[in-house]
Amino acid sequence: MRFFNSRLLSLLHAILLVAAAPRFDAFAVKEQIYAPNGWTKSAQPPADHVVILRIGLPQPNFHVIEKHLWEVSDPDHERYGQYLSKEEVEALVMPPPESSKAVHDWLANAGISSENISPSPAGDWITINIPVHQVEKMLNTKYHVWTHDSSGDTLVRTTEYSLPIHLHEHVDVIQPTTMFGRLSRHSSTIFDIEDAEEQAPPAEHADAKLVNNLGLIHDANTGITIDSSCNTTMTISCLQQLYNTGGFEAAASHPHTQNSIGITGYLEQFANIQDLQSFYAEQRPDALNTSFNFISVKGGINDQNLSLAGGEANLDVQFAFGLSHPIPATFFSTAGRPPFDPSVKIPTNTNEPYADWLDAVSAMKNPPLVVSTSYGDDEQTVPESYARRVCAGFAALGARGVSLIFSSGDGGVGDGRSNPATQQCITNDGTNSTKFIPTFPSSCPFVTSVGGTNNILPEVAVSRFFSGGGFSNYFKRPGYQQKAVTDYLTKHLPKGTYEGLFNPHGRGFPDVAAQGDRFRVWVKGVPRSIGGTSASSPAFAGIVALLNDVRLSAGKPALGFLNPMLYRKGFQGLTDILSGHNSGCGTLGFNVTEGWDPVTGLGTPNFGKLREIVLEKGL
Repeated sequence: MRFFNSRLLSLLHAILLVAAAPRFDAFAVKEQIYAPNGWTKSAQPPADHVVILRIGLPQPNFHVIEKHLWEVSDPDHERYGQYLSKEEVEALVMPPPESSKAVHDWLANAGISSENISPSPAGDWITINIPVHQVEKMLNTKYHVWTHDSSGDTLVRTTEYSLPIHLHEHVDVIQPTTMFGRLSRHSSTIFDIEDAEEQAPPAEHADAKLVNNLGLIHDANTGITIDSSCNTTMTISCLQQLYNTGGFEAAASHPHTQNSIGITGYLEQFANIQDLQSFYAEQRPDALNTSFNFISVKGGINDQNLSLAGGEANLDVQFAFGLSHPIPATFFSTAGRPPFDPSVKIPTNTNEPYADWLDAVSAMKNPPLVVSTSYGDDEQTVPESYARRVCAGFAALGARGVSLIFSSGDGGVGDGRSNPATQQCITNDGTNSTKFIPTFPSSCPFVTSVGGTNNILPEVAVSRFFSGGGFSNYFKRPGYQQKAVTDYLTKHLPKGTYEGLFNPHGRGFPDVAAQGDRFRVWVKGVPRSIGGTSASSPAFAGIVALLNDVRLSAGKPALGFLNPMLYRKGFQGLTDILSGHNSGCGTLGFNVTEGWDPVTGLGTPNFGKLREIVLEKGL
């Protein structure tokens, strides 16, 4: 009898184990999108085409990171400036053990050995390189080659993927699957200096006038005097005059915390050192024979062939590093443009470089204290799950004291890739509705977005391209900008204006602005004129690096995530822009107004005033 009971219990136990065992063949759809506008399904990839698959595991403690971020970034909080360490952040983003086990069991069941699995330092991302036929089996999907109608760019993507049912709670996102973003640089115009069209002088107003006919313009409101030639050519000297750095000289080093500034480079953009020396010789001679630290991310290269010098990369490093010299500088080269090629099994990257860059910089013990990025995507082409994970990564860097600066884009309220007056601005949600198209990552609430201005005394919203700005459809309006944005919507935007075209509850961007036109940049051995918010972001980042120097010299921590301080106190050190708009989608877009607006944000920096603010007691 006892033998029988024992056999029965063993049998029942075995049945229960089988019932409880995960079913790797019981799928449910994890993510599904409509075929994106402007992309055509053109072919099937070879079965052995290798996909670099990134799997994002849950971060159940992100709310704790966010709480830390708000506290250390709030100038009125007792913890202001008390940033987390790399190890503290990694402990908070670490996925639950059960999620790690479930995902690793799934990979093992698919025949993927541990040596082919690359986890991030905290284990919240897992990267594998496997052939597309194996990906299709694991995700119960079918990949195709998609061709972008206007550019001819190609991607290997799917519009739907599934996971075993039990894995849904253990996986946040998997890419590249449904992401059709076309990472673009925010540089709208590049001209030879000789061909640059003349720009009109600044509008006359009571407080701006020529001084002694010496070609200087003085503004009684700001106390700034600037060379009138800056209306047609923007140089380091012009920015120093306009933004009131007043001959300030940063320190090369500090006894306790090393100041630093970084620039991100994508799309095979190489910052050329010979061009940098030509730029320094002309505009910053005290920086001559200095350079920057180079960091390769995922195979990003550093080709110093002068003929391959990138206009975008050169613009970014010359002005960010020229403004902030001698603060130690770093240029990140991240690989990330792999048009499909059936003859190449392993692509260099999957054109989703934000997460790759985040992996690299998050692993650094001491990442640059301010980093400028002049690239972005239409928000709707970035799957919301992926955008949220990348945005969470930016928050984690902010909690460590890093200021992340992004250009707001050059397409006004539209997609940035066609004439703003004729943009169709069609949604990718299957309804083919007309809506304004926000820009990611500028729409992430944990970064500082920079719009563009031109002219001097007064500055206006840039006229030769249209400063990107608007409201996110993914991210709600953060508390730090609640009053400023509400004031704009209720006081300066007539009721019913653009109703249904934008999300009035979304995160508003940009946050600030800076000059963005006719920057004199050395490219391929000759000076050129470049414009776009790609110029505005490094210019603003250079000013932030100088402000960090002010604080570090006073024994204070770096500024870190800027926005709570900017909206709470920093706006008093910004020059409000009062003229312009950002056309797009067949409309005039939003108007520039008093206070915050979705074209120039809170305004442009006045270093002299900001310097006083960041040294205030309690900051």
